[in-house]
Amino acid sequence: MPDTHGRFNPTDAAQQHPLISIQGRFDRGGSFLPTIFTHTVVGLASAGAIGKRSLPIRFWVFSVLCSIIPDADVIAFKFGISYGHFFGHRGFFHSLVFAGILGTFIAILFFRKHGNPVFYTLYFSILIGIHDVLDAFTSGGLGIALFSPFSPRRIFFPWRPIPAAPINPERFFTGRAWEILWAEFLWVWIPVLVIAVVLRVLLNRSRNKS
Repeated sequence: MPDTHGRFNPTDAAQQHPLISIQGRFDRGGSFLPTIFTHTVVGLASAGAIGKRSLPIRFWVFSVLCSIIPDADVIAFKFGISYGHFFGHRGFFHSLVFAGILGTFIAILFFRKHGNPVFYTLYFSILIGIHDVLDAFTSGGLGIALFSPFSPRRIFFPWRPIPAAPINPERFFTGRAWEILWAEFLWVWIPVLVIAVVLRVLLNRSRNKS
């Protein structure tokens, strides 16, 4: 439910949905997430680690889209759907079930003629799920409904080293932009890029032997 200034109050959301567990911090002015830059890096690194040269360009496009698409649920605010609602931000569309459904849909619709459909289903589903897991490492907003629709509980992980970035670009760039990006670079970019390089080397060796 919006307050008198049109902002969505997580306490009101919890009252409307009493099974929701509010954790973390909800700052004034909106909801929070890792930046789109970081989610994009995850998508590109994943495509670079797994992809083959023979794959179409849409493999890279969908790798990036899948890394950021759960946050499209912020459009719910425009329709008066509260933060804590089942379909609200970080709700069902941030769940592992939704990741599996959308990953399967993308694999069947766009990649059925490009090899093993099981590979693409797992790849895109995991990539979407990584977004949800990363959000659970942030320090603000409501938690993530990882296990929706089986459980409406919003969760965070006990260790949350990533400062939450506001969705509103104006608030981000006039606030703690460099602090947030540095934390994401340290805790997400470096580990993801290292894993991607190692995985790429291992896959190349395996392909060369076969």
